[in-house]
Amino acid sequence: MAAAQLEVGARTLEVRLGETTGHVELRKGVDGGWQVARPGDALEPKDGVRTGDGSTVVLVGGETWQVKMEPGTEVGIGELSESITRLLLETGMARAQVLGGQRHVFEVRASNTDAQASTDAGVFTIASNGQGTVAVATERGEVLFSGGGRVVIVREGQQALKRPGQPPGDPAPIPSSLLLKVALPARRTINTPRLVLKGSSEPGALVEVQGRVVRVDEDGRFEAAVQLREGLNQLDVRARGVGGKERASAGQVELDTTVRPTTMDGDLWKDHPAQTQ
Repeated sequence: MAAAQLEVGARTLEVRLGETTGHVELRKGVDGGWQVARPGDALEPKDGVRTGDGSTVVLVGGETWQVKMEPGTEVGIGELSESITRLLLETGMARAQVLGGQRHVFEVRASNTDAQASTDAGVFTIASNGQGTVAVATERGEVLFSGGGRVVIVREGQQALKRPGQPPGDPAPIPSSLLLKVALPARRTINTPRLVLKGSSEPGALVEVQGRVVRVDEDGRFEAAVQLREGLNQLDVRARGVGGKERASAGQVELDTTVRPTTMDGDLWKDHPAQTQ
């Protein structure tokens, strides 16, 4: 399989899959079917890559850039030319490292919005929920974050958020900790095997419930149905923000189908202790 090749100066840039963990899939062309991806697979314009729950993959643009896709992320390959790389983030979170000195602009556009992040040198993370909420945080260098007719510069140590139908907000320092609230039943013993777990985190955060990526809305809220087994069940929720901060919350609930129906806690947003990581 021929690699996508870009002439950058006198060198040739090959775009391939690097290290993979878990289940990663590759789509060849717009209409191609999804198939299992492996390290070394080549990427060309209009191809797509996606990661399953608990899975990651690194996209390697020669010596010019690398992108790590987090679990539950889908990326499309857009324009590849001598001067520019354009990727489409369908949904999820990706961390890009772009080397300077190549006279090459690296851009990531988010699906279902006009939000776009670009740099010619730096390290940044971009996240999109696929419904117009996009967050960008910069570790090194500067990133131009645009949308809704406005462009902001997200500098090292800053992050910015764009909500649906709005331009990016003013960049602000990356918080020292990440919000994570999880609502558990008021009674730890319930008699129904299906539990809808609700919570909130930072808009743009990557949230995993029982190891499964769930969508976070523009206000940071999320919910996920959890199927319980008879007896004691462990409940685990993890969140990661674009700024790299992580937080976890754990709880237990017992399923006993022999007990009478119980009521749920009226305060669904009562904080459950979370562990800072």
